Amino acid sequence: MTAGGSHVRVAIAQINCTVGDFEGNSRRILEMASQAAREGADVLLTPELSLCGYPPEDLLLRRSFYGAADRTLQMLAAKLLEFPELRVVVGHPLQREGLRFNAASVLHGGLVTGTYCKHDLPNYDVFDEQRYFTPDNRPLVFDVKGTRFGINICEDTWFSYAPEAAHAQGAQVLLVPNASPFHLNKQAQRYATMRTNVSRFGLALVYANLVGGQDELVFDGASFVLDGKGQVTHLAAQFRECLTVADFVDGVPQPGKVVEHGNEEAQAYGALVTGVRDYLGKNGFPGAIIGLSGGVDSALTVALAVDALGASKVRAVMMPSQYTADISWIDSRQMVERLGIRYDEMPIKPVFDGFLATLAQEFRGLPWDTAEENIQARIRGTLLMALSNKHGSIVLTTGNKSEMAVGYCTLYGDMAGGFAVIKDIKKTLVYRLCHWRNAQAVAAGEAPIIPERILTRAPSAELRPNQTDQDSLPAYEVLDAIIERYMEHGEATAELIASGLPEGDVRRVVRLIRLNEYKRRQAPIGIRVTHRGFGRDWRYPITNRWREEEGG
Repeated sequence: MTAGGSHVRVAIAQINCTVGDFEGNSRRILEMASQAAREGADVLLTPELSLCGYPPEDLLLRRSFYGAADRTLQMLAAKLLEFPELRVVVGHPLQREGLRFNAASVLHGGLVTGTYCKHDLPNYDVFDEQRYFTPDNRPLVFDVKGTRFGINICEDTWFSYAPEAAHAQGAQVLLVPNASPFHLNKQAQRYATMRTNVSRFGLALVYANLVGGQDELVFDGASFVLDGKGQVTHLAAQFRECLTVADFVDGVPQPGKVVEHGNEEAQAYGALVTGVRDYLGKNGFPGAIIGLSGGVDSALTVALAVDALGASKVRAVMMPSQYTADISWIDSRQMVERLGIRYDEMPIKPVFDGFLATLAQEFRGLPWDTAEENIQARIRGTLLMALSNKHGSIVLTTGNKSEMAVGYCTLYGDMAGGFAVIKDIKKTLVYRLCHWRNAQAVAAGEAPIIPERILTRAPSAELRPNQTDQDSLPAYEVLDAIIERYMEHGEATAELIASGLPEGDVRRVVRLIRLNEYKRRQAPIGIRVTHRGFGRDWRYPITNRWREEEGG
C-alpha cells in the first residue's frame, strides 16, 4: 500500500434479497453494514434495487410500493447512524412528480446525501424496465477521503454514455449496483463489457451483484473489482452471500482475493440448487415431491432437490405401470437409499385399467396410440398433485429443455407440478450434470448418488412395450444442437442445414418447436440457465402462420 496516498476501503454486500420484503432486505443491508464497519470500510455498495429485490415487475406500477420504499429508506438511513463513518449505497425504486426511476442513494449521517437514477433501461431477454422506469441522465459523483466515486446502475455500464459522464465529473472509481441474472458463460461477458465501456476511461470499477433465486431467474453474485486497466483484483464466490472488502489507494484497487469459480457443470448445478432452494424457501413450501421413474431426468431432479433442501424435505414417489422395467424399480430404490429420502411406490395399473374400461366404447376398434400413453402420464400427475394438496409440498416436474422444445411431454401429466427444475437443461447437459454430481460424491469418499445403469441405459418414457425416446426423436446430440442454434441463438433453418445438420431432422425439429408453443405456455416456470430459455425471454405467438423453414 502506498504511503501518504488517499486510502479508502470499499465493501461489497453480495446479498440475497426477496422481492417486496422491505423489512427483511433492509435488515440484511444493516447486518452487512455492521460487518463492513467492523472491517473498517468507508463505503458499502449493495446490489441494484436491494431495498425491494429484483425484479419487482408490476409491483412497480403500484403507488403504495414507492411509499413503502421511501419509508424504509428513511428508517434505514436513521439506523445507519450507528456507523457514522460509513457511506452505504442502497438501490431502491423512486417515484417523483409522476415519474418512476430505478435509483441508488448514498446514505450517510442519517440522511440521503445523494441519489443517482439509472440512465440505460434494458428491454430485451428477461428485462422490461422501459415498462416501468424513466431514464435519467444526471451523473452523481461524491468524495470520500479524497477519492472521487461515481455511481452507475447495471445496464448503464453496458454502454459508454453513463461511465463517460461520471468520468467527466471527476470520478476515479465507479460503483455499480447490479441485478445481473446468471446464464452459462455470463461472467466472461461481464468482464468484456466492463472493460469496453468503463476501463477505456481509466476508471476502476466495483461491481456488486445480487445473489439468489427469484422465480425463474437466478443471480449468481460473482461480484468483482477491476482496476483502471481492466484487470480483476477481487472476485467473490458464486451462489452465496458474502462481504468482499477492497482497499483503494489514490483510486487504485490494491490486490485482493480472487475466488476460483467452477467449470460449466459446477456453475449450472449451483444455479439449479440455488433456484430450488430459494423458490421453495421464499414461498414457504415445506418440501418437495418428485415422481421418480428410474430415468436420468428424475434422478437429477431428486439429487438437486436433496442438495438444495436436505433429505428430510424431499419425497420421491415411484408409480410403476405394466410397462415399467424391473431395472427402473431396482435403480430407483438404490438411489433413494443412498440419499436417505422418503420413498413410496404407487402402482398405477389398477387406475389405468379403470380408465380403459370407462373409455372402452369410445376406443373400440381404434389402435393403441398416444391417447393410452398420455392417460398413464396423467394418472401419475394426478397422484402427485393429490399428495401435494394433502401435504403442502410442491411437485417438482422433471422435464428437460430438449423435451419441452419438441413437445415430448404430456399436458396435465408429467408437466403437472409447481416448478420445473431442469426446464432449461438440454438432455446432453442432463447427463453431464449427473456425471459431475457423481464425481463430487466420489471425491468426497462417498458412493455415486446416481446409479450407473441410469446413465447408460437408453432413455425411455416406458408408456408402451420396448419404448425408447429415439423411437420418436432424433439422437439427443443432434436434437440439442438444433435447439441451441435455432432457439437459443436465433440461427435460420437454412444455416443449420448448410452447416451439415441433417435436413430432415432440422425441418422436423423446427416444426415441432413451433407446434408445441401451446404446451410450453401451460408449463410451470423453471430455472433459467442458458441465455435464452422457454420463459420470459421466449415470447412467440401460439396462433402463427409464418414458416421460416419455408421462406426464411
